[in-house]
Formats: sequence, structure tokens, C-alpha cells
Amino acid sequence: MGIREAFDAGAPSYDAQRRKLIPCFDDFYGVSVELAPFPPGASINVLDLGAGTGLMSQPFARAFPNATFTLTDFAAEMLARAEGRFAAERARFTFENMDYATEPLPPGPFDLVISALSVHHLDGPGKAALFRRVYDVLLPGGAFINADEALAPTPWLEDRAQAAWQAAARRNGATDEELRTAVQRMHHDQPDTLDDQLRWLREAGFEHVDCAYKYYMYIVYAGHRPA
Repeated sequence: MGIREAFDAGAPSYDAQRRKLIPCFDDFYGVSVELAPFPPGASINVLDLGAGTGLMSQPFARAFPNATFTLTDFAAEMLARAEGRFAAERARFTFENMDYATEPLPPGPFDLVISALSVHHLDGPGKAALFRRVYDVLLPGGAFINADEALAPTPWLEDRAQAAWQAAARRNGATDEELRTAVQRMHHDQPDTLDDQLRWLREAGFEHVDCAYKYYMYIVYAGHRPA
């Protein structure tokens, strides 16, 4: 089963599993919103890359009630669930079934580009190229916020991180089958170290690049296009 088919098949249970499989769920998404460099009433234009069911856009939509959003995803079933999530505020949201890895990004321009648990599906050169393309669709003073996974600096640390994650997920109620499915999906992942990802952001032209949150493999970092 390919990655697109895996996500389409997992769409019905995706949201319910996230709180089990992401032990730091509230901080992971909460810190992401805190990194947005705009006041709550700002009328900003937001692009969500690999939006899935809309889990990343939802807290931003609550925090920025005057914002408009473009959600992209290559899995049609996931994006359909995002449309359902935001049906009551449909005028604020646009949905594009597309693969941002191989297709041009929506031109925007955008004040904010966000992504969660998606960019790690690209290899290193793909991530570096994406960061350059994100920079190009951002307005001056805009920001890119990525809540994602990172490879540990050494195999020993990676083994410890994986073991800690599985233990925490089980404490959250994840079943053996849910963990097995999650690990199977990870076969499609191509994580890189945090240091490499931050370096690629700087090389793309971003400033004020920093990782604001880290819990084993879960990271939240941001970069800003100079004003």
C-alpha cells in the first residue's frame, strides 16, 4: 500500500488516534499557535501544507478568527474530513487536493505557512527545496511554522526515542494494533535531524530560525521571512 492509499484508508480513525499516538498533543499544537507573529485580530492569509483532516488549522482558526485558510493534501479522504470539520465556517477555507512535493504551491502570497506531521515524508533535498518554495510564497514579515518529527542525532538516541514514544503511547491507551499500524506508516517517513532542518531554513533565507519545542522525535520550529 502506497502512502496516499495508507492515509486515505486511515482517514476515518485518524483524529481519534492522534491523542493516543502523540503523547505531547496539546503542547505540540499549542506551541505552534504561540509562534505565529500576529495579534489575534489580524486578518492573515494562512497556507496549511499536508493539512490532513485539519488538525493543525483548527487551533489557528480559533486563535485567529479573522484569518483565511488554504488547506492542501494529496489524500482526498483526509481533505474531505477537513472540509467537514470547517463546514460551519466554509467561507474562510479553501481546500486543494494536491501534492505539494511535486506540484507548485498555491501562489498566495501568505502571511503564514503551517504544516504538521507532513514534511518528514520528503527526503533531505526535498525538504530543502520546499523551504525555498515556502519562502517565495510568504509575504515579508511572514513565518513558516512546522510541527513535525526529527531524526535523533545518533542511532542510540533514536532507539531511546522510539522506545519512549511507544511506552508513552501505550500509557495513552494506544493498542498494539494501533501502534503496529503507526509503525507501518512510518516506513514511508524520511526524517532528518533537527540541526539539518534548521540549517536548510537558514539557507533558504529565513531569519530568527529556532526550535521552540522538542519531545523526543516531536519538534516545533519556525523561521521568518525578513520584513
